[in-house]
Amino acid sequence: MDRNVKKLIDGLTERGIHLPKRDVRVGGFGDSEVLATSLIDLIIAGVKHGTSSLLWSWKFDGEAVPKVGDIEIVLDWHGRPVLIRRATEVEIVPFDCVTADFAASEGEGDRSLSYWQKEHWRFFTEECKRIDRAAEKSMPVVCEKFEVLYTLTPKARNE
Repeated sequence: MDRNVKKLIDGLTERGIHLPKRDVRVGGFGDSEVLATSLIDLIIAGVKHGTSSLLWSWKFDGEAVPKVGDIEIVLDWHGRPVLIRRATEVEIVPFDCVTADFAASEGEGDRSLSYWQKEHWRFFTEECKRIDRAAEKSMPVVCEKFEVLYTLTPKARNE
């Protein structure tokens, strides 16, 4: 296990938060502080319970693709843990086959498929530049639904 992940888990354990015995990773949301904060707020409010990423990015970064049961310690833009989530569903589909139901689970904008397609095309196009790929309608998208296990209080976030 990565030293930073172990340190985060140890810190959570000291606060009485015991993670299930599953694969644990650390991650965040969005490509700007404003977007990251907005997405985390949607999760905490119970509106957002889905997220998507490019399969290509996981492979490029040499990281394991999320699977059902995986735990993620979610960090805010400043690297502080804000919540713990567990993957409940994971499906890989082409960009142009993402469903309206999944788009709504992401909780963004008006929760429509057209909004999801517009915003994620922008986001994935930028991500493709990072990994030296070209965005295409058939690019494989990891569609992940999740449940929140713990929301960390603002005091606990800053410790």
